[in-house]
Amino acid sequence: MNTGNGNSHVYPRKIRAVILDYGEVICRPPSTEHLGRMATLFRIPREQFLPIYVASRNPYDSGDVSAEEYWRQFAKSADVEVNDSTVEKLREWDLEMWSSINSKMVEWLAAIHSAGFKTALLSNMQSDMANHARKHFDWLHHFDHLVLSCEAHAIKPDLAIYHRCLAALGVPPSETLFIDDREKNIEAAQTVGIVGLSFQSTEKLYDDLGRVGFPIRPSL
Repeated sequence: MNTGNGNSHVYPRKIRAVILDYGEVICRPPSTEHLGRMATLFRIPREQFLPIYVASRNPYDSGDVSAEEYWRQFAKSADVEVNDSTVEKLREWDLEMWSSINSKMVEWLAAIHSAGFKTALLSNMQSDMANHARKHFDWLHHFDHLVLSCEAHAIKPDLAIYHRCLAALGVPPSETLFIDDREKNIEAAQTVGIVGLSFQSTEKLYDDLGRVGFPIRPSL
């Protein structure tokens, strides 16, 4: 039963697998500094930049356009001219913006993986970030599977990417827990029978995991 806030009152008999989102779950939200310098470059008010940025990402996250194509199109939409060096700088800034890791979530990931739960990362992630993560994030070995939109050519909340993740895990959806920060992604997971929890903070996750009877919770 959907409570309307992305969490479920259905207490699963047994959770065997955990699927985690990356952005704003394992990594922290973009800082005002990171958002501000991009907003300034594109001459967009800082408070308006993130919604515009998020709304433009789908073709990039799904691997349908390259990094260069994405940033040049973004600049064109903002009526700003960019050269090759500016595009490279934007790609670097984009990586930096999504690389502040929530250490408590990584510790929890390590704990549940060590305890024998199957784990998967299910993320709308563009290719630059995917390559960066594989090169620099040693903790990715705590995931049994990485299902990334740029490689799957599908993005959440497309149901196909959830089915792909479930097939990789080999666990029924009713025995799978999915944690994401976006309501529409949680609702899609629940549509295919996955137990969904909406991530707002580590403290809230601690409480929600206890409510659904999950045995291992993050440290506070």
